[in-house]
Amino acid sequence: MKILNFLLLFLSLIIVAPTNVVPSGGDIHGSLVASGQESVTLRIGINATDLETLDPHLAASFSDRMLADMVFNGLLRYKPGNAPNFEPDLAEEIPEPFIVDGRQIWTFKLKKGIFFHAGPNTQSYEFTADDVVYSLSKAADPKRSAYAGEYAGMSVEKVDDYTCNIIMDPPLSPTLFFPKVADYAGGFIVSSRALQAKGNTIFNDHPVGTGPFRFTSHKLMRAVLLTANRDYFRAPPELDYVRINFFPDPVDLYAAFSRGELDLIRSGAEINQQGTIPADAKIDVFGVPEVALIHFNASVKPLDDLRVRQAIAYALNRDQFLARFPAETVGNVYAPIPDRFLSGGLSPEEVKALGLDYPTDLEKSRELLADAGYPQGFSLDVIATEFSHVRKNYEELQQQLAKVGIRINLEVVDHSSMHRRIRKNQSAIVIYEAWRPNTDVFLSRFFHSDSIVLYGKNPDTNFSHYRKIDKLILLARNEMNPIRQEKLWEYAQVKLLEEMIVYPLHFRNKTYIRRGYVDYGHPLVASMALYPQVTEKTRILKSSNNSPSKQ
Repeated sequence: MKILNFLLLFLSLIIVAPTNVVPSGGDIHGSLVASGQESVTLRIGINATDLETLDPHLAASFSDRMLADMVFNGLLRYKPGNAPNFEPDLAEEIPEPFIVDGRQIWTFKLKKGIFFHAGPNTQSYEFTADDVVYSLSKAADPKRSAYAGEYAGMSVEKVDDYTCNIIMDPPLSPTLFFPKVADYAGGFIVSSRALQAKGNTIFNDHPVGTGPFRFTSHKLMRAVLLTANRDYFRAPPELDYVRINFFPDPVDLYAAFSRGELDLIRSGAEINQQGTIPADAKIDVFGVPEVALIHFNASVKPLDDLRVRQAIAYALNRDQFLARFPAETVGNVYAPIPDRFLSGGLSPEEVKALGLDYPTDLEKSRELLADAGYPQGFSLDVIATEFSHVRKNYEELQQQLAKVGIRINLEVVDHSSMHRRIRKNQSAIVIYEAWRPNTDVFLSRFFHSDSIVLYGKNPDTNFSHYRKIDKLILLARNEMNPIRQEKLWEYAQVKLLEEMIVYPLHFRNKTYIRRGYVDYGHPLVASMALYPQVTEKTRILKSSNNSPSKQ
């Protein structure tokens, strides 16, 4: 009740009746389909300009992951609303591995009678092992996947139409293997025929999967419409349509929700407006939490100097960053991977005992800057996203570092441009919020040399250009003893903190607001998909005349 009251008050400060938004009456973005019959549409609103990609193997933002979650499946899936627990998805069961000549083999028996959606150049057809081989090969291809680095050492063999072997060399523990074949990142199974019929560009316009909803249309910078897959293997969806509406201005988003034009919205951190919120609003705060880290590009001056990076760390105050967000949704972190979230993480007590928590000390910061040859400070060019929950971190960074003479020249761009430009090495500091399925993936994608942006073997999110824990990451990945594996992960993080390659900032849970008549169809504890998850069981618990043609 405390969190509900707090967030209702928080939201009541947000909504205004803006003069530059679409009129009330239900037509937020115009009709996406023509329909003469009544149907039930779940209307989702998100604070975003548009999707960044329709390809699940390239999806990184919360909006892209939302779409992928509804359109595609994996061999396994995270239980809806209850990650990180697994259950079978396209596979009949979760297999046990066996070893042959030092190689680990996972044999997957596939469910029969599962059909892909029809695509613009393909008819609906039955999912088979051919699609598994194709999909995981695509996931491992750096030209067609953002997650290729996670599939090194994997090969896939078709045994028959409904059986395939996934071979790992070297072997992996289940903790590291299961996320690779689950409904997340590179684990999504795509339609091989759709891609072969039109090439990789097909997913620029029309993704084709086996999920409970099929892609119908996309109006650029306005909305995406999904239609129920009545042949879905679990059960026909309770909803007829799902529409994802884009609102670059969060004020417009909340105003549309208050007028009854949306059923579910993603809540941000805007606290400088006034207005009202419907009395039946329900607040959902849930994991998995995204951890915000400040990455320093150690390949450029003056950040190539350890003293400068440490000076920045001592100049920062975590509590002041936290003050910009609703208190119930965030908390400080002191390690790149907090132990409360993933095995192999570090606790605040462990970090403080090692003297690596970098408590705020402006005098020490100035001394380090002077010792490094920058007594008057310096300037850095930094790129930020327009998304308020991330932009606020950059603005706070700018204000705090100004106290020690470090001038942050902040360029705010749209979210897609931010992602593109930070991967082109155009920002000296990157503040990145992320969650990864296990500690190996976290360390590999952010701190292995293969993942260095622009220049790595598989460029990804190593914004710091760090190269010194490659061996530790590999040793931990190949370690089958869980205790030794966790110790190796812990030591890798100690190295990162000693060299102040990354400053751990805070974690932030997701916050969504729904009308009281929206029933997700599952408990909501944590979601790897970064939204509450819409499945075949999601319902609208009212007599509703809200077909897409009337929206």
